[in-house]
Amino acid sequence: MALRVVLAEDSFLARQAVVHVLAEASDIEVVATCGDRDELLEAIERERPDVVVTDIRMPPTCTSEGVEVAARLRQAHPEIGVVVLSQYLEATYALELLANGSDGRAYVLKEHIHDRDELVSAIRVTAAGGSVIDPKVVEVLVEARARAASSPLSGLTRREREILGEIAEGKSNLAIGISLGLSKRAVEKHINAIFMKLELPESEDLSRRVKAALLFLADDSGGPPAPDVLRPTAADRPRARAAGSRSRRET
Repeated sequence: MALRVVLAEDSFLARQAVVHVLAEASDIEVVATCGDRDELLEAIERERPDVVVTDIRMPPTCTSEGVEVAARLRQAHPEIGVVVLSQYLEATYALELLANGSDGRAYVLKEHIHDRDELVSAIRVTAAGGSVIDPKVVEVLVEARARAASSPLSGLTRREREILGEIAEGKSNLAIGISLGLSKRAVEKHINAIFMKLELPESEDLSRRVKAALLFLADDSGGPPAPDVLRPTAADRPRARAAGSRSRRET
């Protein structure tokens, strides 16, 4: 029997291109096409396909609907394979897709959808419970892992990273405590630990809070931190000033 596929893609031309490519595969039948997340969810319940082929960004929010649907299916219909088609070479999407396991999941870049053999192979593999990840995506994941390992923030605990994120938003110790449900004293202890781990001694030219905030912003953006972390960029200055404005009053 042919593998039954539901296709979701908000671009009509891209949707038709995929349908045309899959029409040449005798063992694959596209049983429904959709233009947004809600249509996709309805089609899945109605058709109960073997595989869902979906774009990542679709209405209603055009953010990560395809990955979200894949996560839902992992719980509701784990037997359904999912092939995510993406024009975005970003580690975040791939990690979200594989967060609960790689079985029955594929991440394929749209630049390859005209390669019938590659797309058809991904559908067949996921239908059988296997996984396919585009080699370029694997490279990005490896680079992201290496960057995380060399990050100056790698030694921080999860709580310390949360507090550092609050510092980068310019919040006072009291505001951080309220936001995270901690006492002001506990926040101060965490901040002192952060300064020690990041090796940030007192400095006259720029406060430790601002240095720590800039390290966080550089790491969070995926780019390398500035060598001395002493001069904020134009984009960072408003947040850096907000963090620094309280530096003389707080630890």
